[in-house]
Amino acid sequence: MKKSLKITSKIENLRKVEKLVDEISAEYKISSDIYGNILIAALEAANNAILHGNKLDEGKMVNIEVEKEEKILKIQIDDEGNGFDYKNIPDPTAPENIENVNGRGIFLMEKLSDKIEFSRNGARVELEFNLS
Repeated sequence: MKKSLKITSKIENLRKVEKLVDEISAEYKISSDIYGNILIAALEAANNAILHGNKLDEGKMVNIEVEKEEKILKIQIDDEGNGFDYKNIPDPTAPENIENVNGRGIFLMEKLSDKIEFSRNGARVELEFNLS
């Protein structure tokens, strides 16, 4: 199974990402615990792609690919930005960062997914979830 979604870089398009996750969840009877993790991590990744990657440039697209292999669900999100230094991300739980409004998205994706991998200089993130 493979599904894809291409959206313009507008925050309101996150609803389309949520709808995609809902469809996948219903189709594969994903438990509510795992569904919540998938939904939040996918929305964080798509939000980062729209806001930070494409800088809300509606001429730039965010591509989302979802693939299910056996008991693994993979979600790949690509933006058209220049990427970022994903190996050097401040810890949002550190005392000096605790009151920052931003900087929690990647932390959440790491905690909610079973595997996270960046490529294309950070312009692509792949999230994996164990469905068993």
